[in-house]
Amino acid sequence: MKALQFSVSIPRYIGLKALGIMGRRLYYRGPLATVKLVDIPEPPLPSPEWIKIRTIACGLCGSDLNLIFLKDSPSASPFTSFPCVLGHELCGEIMDVGKQVRGLKTGDYVTIAPHLNCLARGITQQCAACRAGRPANCDNFARGSLAPGMFTGICRDTGGGFAQFLVAHQSQVFKLPPDMAYEEGAMIEPLAVSLQAVLDNRPSDGDSVLVIGAGVIGNLIIQCLRALEIDCTIAVVEPSAFHAGLAGKAGADQIISDGDIFSAATRFTGATRYKPMLGKDILMGGFSKIFDCVATSDTLNTSMRVLDTGGTLCVVGIGHDVKLDLTPLWLKLQTMKAAWAYGYTQVEGEPKHAFEIALDLVQAKKIELSSMVTHKFLLENFSDMIETNLSKSVNRVVKSIVFFK
Repeated sequence: MKALQFSVSIPRYIGLKALGIMGRRLYYRGPLATVKLVDIPEPPLPSPEWIKIRTIACGLCGSDLNLIFLKDSPSASPFTSFPCVLGHELCGEIMDVGKQVRGLKTGDYVTIAPHLNCLARGITQQCAACRAGRPANCDNFARGSLAPGMFTGICRDTGGGFAQFLVAHQSQVFKLPPDMAYEEGAMIEPLAVSLQAVLDNRPSDGDSVLVIGAGVIGNLIIQCLRALEIDCTIAVVEPSAFHAGLAGKAGADQIISDGDIFSAATRFTGATRYKPMLGKDILMGGFSKIFDCVATSDTLNTSMRVLDTGGTLCVVGIGHDVKLDLTPLWLKLQTMKAAWAYGYTQVEGEPKHAFEIALDLVQAKKIELSSMVTHKFLLENFSDMIETNLSKSVNRVVKSIVFFK
């Protein structure tokens, strides 16, 4: 089968970091490319608890692009194995079912929660994170019966969504409603990411919320806030007029497009602005909750300065090597929390997975996904997809999806 396969070695890493300044195409075209279209065998079922899925649609995630262009922190490398087939935002049809699989059958249309935790790895004594209902934060991503890999798409044993077939453990699999569009099925994973960020850092009625970045995750955070009927006001920082317009349709009350977050925060929240002897201004008062979907040194430092006393900064974006001035953190008793993937949340006294809640919200038409899929590609045109996503604002890209014939 054809597959978009990622691989890197230390010599290739060094070579691309040295030569990549000559052009980004070197990362996905030519002899040093980190990704190539290859012919590989279909992955076998690792155990009787696994199923085989025929991929119908798979979305390109920002984390895929970071991996292709070697922008991820090397700290995650122990939890990845090469060569691997990229793609974890997917939907497909079950083609084969292991003998110990329950509740699933061939012909079912499904999506997957891609994280390869204790259950998937055949580890019977589950780690603390898995026992606590947060399997995406498992301690054992480099142990058990599978090669290292935090999730499907960066593990060499499971395959990924950018190939016609992949395998998944039954605990990863969620059935799709029969009337759900394929592009919606492929978007459940990023929706679950955004939903969990909101559930873990839920604003109260009357709060002022700031969302930094109105790409896929930022837009879905806005939609989740509205879908959960939280009576808060929402401001969004987004320089792209196209993405800002979509954020307004999603439910944002104010768009900050000129980069002047301090003035907007003062107007929006009634905070008082102070000018230090050196450096950026600082507000007393400010936003109650901030969801930073960019997470650079600049956005994180600005967030702490416009966050209210006792407020929470939810770090949704995956930045690394950031430099922080922690003065606002202690001065205003703030909380900084990471948002990573999803798990189980208590709903009416029962644990419910974020994928289940996300599917319910889409079925109830409280979340709109199909219109966010702005670009569709065939797998053999992967380089066009990458180039299109390198200029998202110009090309008016929200989500790109590969569809299989």
